[in-house]
Amino acid sequence: MVIREQLYVGGRWVGSDSTETLTAINPATEQPLGVVPQASAEDVTRAIMAAREAFDDGPWPGMKPSERSRVLMRMAEVMRRRQAELVDLDVAEVGRARMLAESVFVDVPIEHFEDMAERVLLSFEFDEPMLPYETPLGVGQGVVRREPYGVASIITPYNAPFFLAAFKLAPALAAGCTTVLMPSPHTPLSAFLVAEIAEEAGLPPGVFNVVTGTPAAGELLTSHPAVDIVSFTGSDTVGRKIVKQAADTLKKVVLELGGKSANIVCEDADLTKVIPDVVMNFTVNCGQGCSMLTRTLVHESIHDDLVAGLKKAMDHVRIGDPADPTVTMGPLISAAQRDKVETLIRAGLDEGAQLAYGGGRPTHLPKGFFVEPTVFVGVENSMTIAQREFFGPVTVVIPFRDDDEAVRLANDSDFGLGGGVWSGDPTRAYRIGGRIRAGMVSLNGGTGGLSPHGPFGGYKASGIGREWGKWGLSEFLQHKSLVWPMASG
Repeated sequence: MVIREQLYVGGRWVGSDSTETLTAINPATEQPLGVVPQASAEDVTRAIMAAREAFDDGPWPGMKPSERSRVLMRMAEVMRRRQAELVDLDVAEVGRARMLAESVFVDVPIEHFEDMAERVLLSFEFDEPMLPYETPLGVGQGVVRREPYGVASIITPYNAPFFLAAFKLAPALAAGCTTVLMPSPHTPLSAFLVAEIAEEAGLPPGVFNVVTGTPAAGELLTSHPAVDIVSFTGSDTVGRKIVKQAADTLKKVVLELGGKSANIVCEDADLTKVIPDVVMNFTVNCGQGCSMLTRTLVHESIHDDLVAGLKKAMDHVRIGDPADPTVTMGPLISAAQRDKVETLIRAGLDEGAQLAYGGGRPTHLPKGFFVEPTVFVGVENSMTIAQREFFGPVTVVIPFRDDDEAVRLANDSDFGLGGGVWSGDPTRAYRIGGRIRAGMVSLNGGTGGLSPHGPFGGYKASGIGREWGKWGLSEFLQHKSLVWPMASG
């Protein structure tokens, strides 16, 4: 049992005003994993004001990029040294399969920190020369300066607490912002490890603060006038609330929200490559991922072959204790999330869809919030199960007649985060991918459509703004024109 009795505010470990606590539950065992403070409104306000003071009066925003780079690299070095701890916590706190925690959800964000510190930050053009211009008053010249936005609220969900905190903190800190991190109440523990890492790396006091609490306390992070920018990852429902909460102070919001992304499988695709990709896209992390391709659109001529291949592949998905290195799929985060997924499965059956595989709970796992990987067929794109985000291990298989219908079905969604296209003709895949209204499209399995050197984000209800690389850094910067008369002669 991990007991955290203090919050991290202003570079110090401080007690909470509140005597209330939050208990993190191991979703594989249903046993308590840790206890953290449930921050009060006063606690959150103190964290915000510590970040405000650090931005207005501290050294961080005025440091040279090379100086901030050195501190971020020290943070990455400490992360590397404590990588095993981060993996163990990710497995226990999220219920993530160990093999996935090791290879992706801990290693990749550390690489992102390193890349942000060494490549992106040191090559970024903070002062861009402005073309000379002529007015009746004379000829002018100048620069466009990119400056840190200010105090940033970082709010992360339960499905990737360390991963998403790192992908938000690296650009925010690189830009020169000061930050307050609030993790999901389901997965609060990794945030304290990040605070220890920041402290050891020598991040100046107040530049990084951690508060843990409920959404009620978190509303201050989105509405307080001392906050300049909010970066949130979570559901579109909460994202809409955050936009309203931020509106009174007209603060900037960066939102990475939900998805119901389509994976288009053309008749000339290689099913031996397609099927593992389809399985991965709804079973990884028990389907709890916003960018997963959970609508499988397949040409009608190979529909039955694909479904038969999926059913066979499902028998090789090993469900169980995520700490077991041979397990490939762990549990959902909570009983409430399991109930939501099961309710949507029943809705699919009520609307006339059929189960090709799964749909229940694994009988060999009496403890833990487990659901079987589930494949629906006989699905219309208008059905609830084709439009609502499950955030669980469920895919729907929908046939199409030609490329135009595939694109129409893919775009017939409130969301637009990701997409995929499989075809034996790369030119055809590229052409179809260009017609999908989504922020990231994978062609023939290309890194899942995700590259740390490209922007992460979506269209429509999938969010506002972009993360990762120079695009993520740019979100935490404001633009200022500095102009002066051009010298004559």
